[in-house]
Amino acid sequence: MARNIDIAVPDLSGRLAVVTGASDGIGSVIATRLVAAGAEVIVPVRNPAKGEQATERIRGLVPGARISTRTLDLASLDSVAALTKQLVDEGRPIHLLINNAGVMRPPTHQTTHDGFELQFGTNHLGHFALTQGLLPLLSAGRARVTHQTSIAARSGAINWDDLNWERDYDVMKAYSQSKIAVGLFARELDARSTTAGWGITSNLSHPGVSPTNLLAAQPGLGRQKDTTEVRLIRALSRVGVVGTPAVAALPALMAATGPDAQRGQFYGPRRTVGGAPARQKLWAPLRDMDEAHRLWETSERLIGARFPA
Repeated sequence: MARNIDIAVPDLSGRLAVVTGASDGIGSVIATRLVAAGAEVIVPVRNPAKGEQATERIRGLVPGARISTRTLDLASLDSVAALTKQLVDEGRPIHLLINNAGVMRPPTHQTTHDGFELQFGTNHLGHFALTQGLLPLLSAGRARVTHQTSIAARSGAINWDDLNWERDYDVMKAYSQSKIAVGLFARELDARSTTAGWGITSNLSHPGVSPTNLLAAQPGLGRQKDTTEVRLIRALSRVGVVGTPAVAALPALMAATGPDAQRGQFYGPRRTVGGAPARQKLWAPLRDMDEAHRLWETSERLIGARFPA
């Protein structure tokens, strides 16, 4: 795989962007590219010290970068509500929202602060609540919202009978469910914005495969050492079989900033695991708009808040 794959990011001067999961990995690359293009970027992070280290690193790469952190734990609806209230009180229109953060394969069945299965609660419900809370600012900025799904969403389904996987827990099926939910939310958000006149557009992307921290040691998650998979992915990345974080960030950048990127569409690497970004055909689990509508209604009930009519 070519190592010099890149895309042009247009001038984003005067734009305000919010990028979740930007303290390392793909999210950090996305945030760096946005500030380099002139945007101001807000990086919501669970760990303030790690967030400050990340923003200082980005300022070192982009002198004059306008980037700041806020506190956000996507596994806590109270934390999401606190952040959205803070930003709404500040009153600044948001032009780009990239819902990039995620967790993958906790070593045991774990739940969020609100009792949801950790992957579904963080990857989908946390971002659902964040987008809902920021809707006035997104509408004011006529924002583009890009949602980061995963190749795990190529197969699988929403486990409607047991969304929290309290019976027969399968960590990978639960992860697939969370990423299918991300994709269905992206599509339903765009459909509802079109119908209701919210003024925002929504699309989705996936990064392929690259050596990020998703499967690395994470003591806070209960994973004390790197998984075998992440060690293999690092080796494959070194020889160009799969992508690097810099290349893996490109589909989301294309979806979020590309002048030709379209609402409701899907962007990812040409070879699925890596390569140049391009528009992709939706995977089968992401096509059913009845499922998307059902997920939306269920998610509103679960978080106890509704988008405006």
